[in-house]
Amino acid sequence: MIVVAGATGNVGREVVRHLLEADEAVTALVRDPAKGVPAGAKAVAGDLTDPATLGPGLTGADALFLLSGYSPDIFTEAEKAGVRRVVLLSGGSAETGDRTNAVARYMIDTEDALRASGLAWTMVRPRMFMTNAFQWTEQIKRGVVRAPWADVPSAVIDPADIAAVAAKALVSAEHEGREYAVTGPEALRPGDRVRILGEALGRELRYEAQPDDEARADMLAQMPAEYVDAFFGFYSDGKLDEATVFPTVEQVTGRPPRTFADWAAANVARFK
Repeated sequence: MIVVAGATGNVGREVVRHLLEADEAVTALVRDPAKGVPAGAKAVAGDLTDPATLGPGLTGADALFLLSGYSPDIFTEAEKAGVRRVVLLSGGSAETGDRTNAVARYMIDTEDALRASGLAWTMVRPRMFMTNAFQWTEQIKRGVVRAPWADVPSAVIDPADIAAVAAKALVSAEHEGREYAVTGPEALRPGDRVRILGEALGRELRYEAQPDDEARADMLAQMPAEYVDAFFGFYSDGKLDEATVFPTVEQVTGRPPRTFADWAAANVARFK
């Protein structure tokens, strides 16, 4: 049996789907089982912010899919419950080793805690999600997308492809001790993604570069300052490389990752 934390999220839901398609028994670890999980998975209550609540959901599991940023006590609870391996959803910023950056720090700390545990591990480090484009939905309806970091390319990836890599690692010891950089097939700037979305929608969209000061003000209204500083460190100061394309998805799953054009075509209804 495999436990998937965050089973209703972008990646977790897809991890559940891939595992069920492979005829694996899946337990979805959620705060409120009444809210529903993907069909075929068993919902079990557990709060990742309170590791003491996780024991019942983890008991009998062979593997655990987990997101970064939670207490290392989760690994202690997993060992007690008999879990053998953990696949951790981390990020490319963990590769920087920069603990002065708030985002990188929580990923590095979680990875280090997992390595120090008695559990087998696989680190999955995706770059920017294709689904981040959903934050532009209202702007797309108006025909103009104003977003920062015009000259910064990223090899954006479909969360379903991240999940496909994670699912393979959850069911096989072959991937233990591996650190997987996971990307899409091409590096795209924001303007490239806007253009591709316009083509999928069948209408012209305009991209406008948002100045850093305006972008910072917008972001501060949505998240703590230390995280805003972290993203500016990544993209304005160039401390994070998301442009390099890695062959990981195809190497692990046997098929190439989805292009942004294909993802956009499959999601046009969500932008209308």
